[in-house]
Amino acid sequence: MREYLQFFIDGAWVDPMQPATLDVDDPRTEQVSGRIALGAAADVDKAVAAARRAFPGWSATGTPERLAVLGAILAEYQTRMPDLADAVAEEMGAPPGLAGGLQVNLGLGHLASAIEALTNFEFETDRGSTRVIKEPIGVCGLITPWNWPLNQIAAKVYPALAAGCTMVLKPSEVAPYSAQIFTEILAAAGVPAGVYNLVYGDGPGVGAAIAGHPDIDMVSFTGSTRAGIEVARNAAPTVKRVSQELGGKSPNIVLDDDSFATGVGAGVSAMMLNSGQSCNAPSRMLVPNSRMDEAIAIARSVGAAVTVGDLADENAIGPVASKAQFDKIQGLIGQGIDAGAELVVGGLGRPDGLDTGYYVKPTVFARVRNDMVIAREEIFGPVLCIIGYDDLDHAIDIANDTDYGLAGYVWAADIEAARAVARRIRAGSVAINHAFDINAPFGGYKASGNGREWGDFGFEEYLEVKAAVGYAPA
Repeated sequence: MREYLQFFIDGAWVDPMQPATLDVDDPRTEQVSGRIALGAAADVDKAVAAARRAFPGWSATGTPERLAVLGAILAEYQTRMPDLADAVAEEMGAPPGLAGGLQVNLGLGHLASAIEALTNFEFETDRGSTRVIKEPIGVCGLITPWNWPLNQIAAKVYPALAAGCTMVLKPSEVAPYSAQIFTEILAAAGVPAGVYNLVYGDGPGVGAAIAGHPDIDMVSFTGSTRAGIEVARNAAPTVKRVSQELGGKSPNIVLDDDSFATGVGAGVSAMMLNSGQSCNAPSRMLVPNSRMDEAIAIARSVGAAVTVGDLADENAIGPVASKAQFDKIQGLIGQGIDAGAELVVGGLGRPDGLDTGYYVKPTVFARVRNDMVIAREEIFGPVLCIIGYDDLDHAIDIANDTDYGLAGYVWAADIEAARAVARRIRAGSVAINHAFDINAPFGGYKASGNGREWGDFGFEEYLEVKAAVGYAPA
């Protein structure tokens, strides 16, 4: 039983201002696995005050000092990777191969990326007689989700540190264990007191207090579009910068060529990663109507082969993170069936033999219309919709007919054809043949948010731009 009953404020573990706790469930067993302290506005005030006191000193450091701190974090992170993997497995139910693989390694990868970006980052440049100076924005509120907990924490904390900002982190109360270990890593690495602060809590109690706090200069939020709207509303009276990475309903256009079968199979597998709990999941697969039957046969084979809850299988998927998620996903699967979508594999209920835990059957619907609820709403589970298109223009129209614009995917043997399609998809990132680049800017269009994370693009969110006119030599 884990008990994390203190917050990390001003370089020390401290008790909450008012004692309150929250039970945390293990989604594999549906049993309580630990407790965390539950913060409130007074705890946020205390953490923000510490960050505000630390800002003048940390913002005045240069690149060498910040690189030294990031390097110390790297060394500590590497020693705690097994502990991080155990935490992610317990809080999310991620199988060992995923928890100790991508979940933990993405946190490490973002650190290496931030170190590389900081090494080469130019905080000052001259344009004629004007010096353009990029300065740290100030105290930052960082609010992160539960689905890729270390990835999301890392993608905010490292750039904020590198930019010279101080911060208050509120990790998801659904998956707080990895945040605790992460904080222990930063403390051991010698991050100066007050630069990094952690307060556990829920959205109404801590998230809203962070978003609306007058002494927080910027909020970076990752989560649902619904919650993102509330963050923006709470932040508006103080006119602070709000950077948001929100939901998605990403299209995956598979072109009609010799690689079609491979592309369909890859798209099904990619959708099931992390039990479908990814904001950029390729949840709408678009295939030519003339090859729909072929796509269904491939999807049935690949989907049926996905194992669930098998700890010995490195490719198995785990449960979804909570009962609320399980119930939401079951409801949407039911709506897909009721709307007349063709159920290819999966469906309602838990997989056979898994009577306990928030396990969802890997599910594929075919012949889905783009106006169906399952094609419009973010399901956030292992549920794929296959939609037919008549020609490429039709495919692009369907791909862009969504409120979201976080990601898109194109699969084709012809790279030039794939490039042409990628340019026409209205999304913040488009992966050709499921390529991945941890240094590429990540963020969305439309209801998927604003701002960008990852690599040097992520630094810009934490910087103000000052024009010192007449500063530079003429």
